[in-house]
Amino acid sequence: AILTTMDITTDGFGFMLAFGDLAWVPFTYTLQARYLVHHDPDLPLPALAAIAVLNMMGYFVFRGANGQKDAFRRDPNAPEVAHLKYMPTERGTRLLVSGYWGLARKINYTGDWCMGLSWCLLTGFNSLVPYFYAIYFGVLLVHRAIRDDGFCAAKYGADWPKYKSAVPYMFVPGLF
Repeated sequence: AILTTMDITTDGFGFMLAFGDLAWVPFTYTLQARYLVHHDPDLPLPALAAIAVLNMMGYFVFRGANGQKDAFRRDPNAPEVAHLKYMPTERGTRLLVSGYWGLARKINYTGDWCMGLSWCLLTGFNSLVPYFYAIYFGVLLVHRAIRDDGFCAAKYGADWPKYKSAVPYMFVPGLF
């Protein structure tokens, strides 16, 4: 499924992705752990449990949505995805309008961001520094979603506004 992500299909593997994977990701993904080495937030057990639930929910949504889309692409008649509703396009492709993808057009981004936020929440609330990742990642995902919306508008033409009408929310069902 990684080979069908926007990073590979649209941007290609070049300097930006290589630099990101080798320098940016290790810095941002370890920021919270490095912060915790010197700053114990002493979070109570209920807070830790809530953070763990948020992380698991994010993982479930992220992997579930991506897995559902990948399974539908491979074989839309497979038993695990045959029940899903879709919108046929003039291009001859199908856009999912039920399951995870009926909830929001970028529901996988929501799950991914929730996991990142949970890592930041473990550091407590005494500094904004460990929240750099969640803030940066949120901006990145919104920018990517807006950019992808433009690509999809060009790709699907008149079908794209119909699809957006069927799945009106971008990230959070009922909200945004």
